Amino acid sequence: MKKMKLSASLMCADILNLGSELQKLETSGIDYVHIDVMDGHFVPNLMLSPRLVDLTRTACRLPYDYHLMVERPENIIPTFRLRPGDVVSVHAESTVHLQRAAAMIKATGATAAAALNPATPLEFLRDILPDIGMVLIMTVNPGFAGQKLVPQTLDKIKRCRAMLDSLGFNDISIQADGNCSFENIPKMLKAGADNFVVGSSSLFDPAYTIKTAAEKLRGLEIN
Repeated sequence: MKKMKLSASLMCADILNLGSELQKLETSGIDYVHIDVMDGHFVPNLMLSPRLVDLTRTACRLPYDYHLMVERPENIIPTFRLRPGDVVSVHAESTVHLQRAAAMIKATGATAAAALNPATPLEFLRDILPDIGMVLIMTVNPGFAGQKLVPQTLDKIKRCRAMLDSLGFNDISIQADGNCSFENIPKMLKAGADNFVVGSSSLFDPAYTIKTAAEKLRGLEIN
């Protein structure tokens, strides 16, 4: 099993105090800041412009994990100041040029990833695997926080891990995005995910501080 990675969903943070929130993420041992980029077309929501995202990077040293929920992502990729260590996920459903988008990302030194909606078959991944370092499996339908887990996505994670390993891509990680709660993460871990987008159902649950929530999340890997 790969070491569990935690990617904090910035859309679930306290937007009015982002500088403070980002500092708390750094001191709590979070691995990535997850950036949801939405265009109102691929998903029915708008979130996090390139300018706002770039401004937040002045307050944070963590690598960024960009999730592009946009049509024609190859048009927006150049607008971000990507760095080595960053990850950029592009939806297979969002472009007819997925390999081109992956090549653009890799040219910046960042890691390219392919994302799939809950109902998108895993077969869409087969020919992009040599160009990516991560698969993002949506465990809810993309666009909004606070949704319930789509149950069949747990089996999809399991099948994805089996496919990657059978084809010799053992080094590709699987990120689960959607209702990564304290209750669901152990199931996702068991299925084969190792990277989790944590938001309102765990890391930013108002019943916890970011630090105590992060500690509880780390404990799930042990259990």
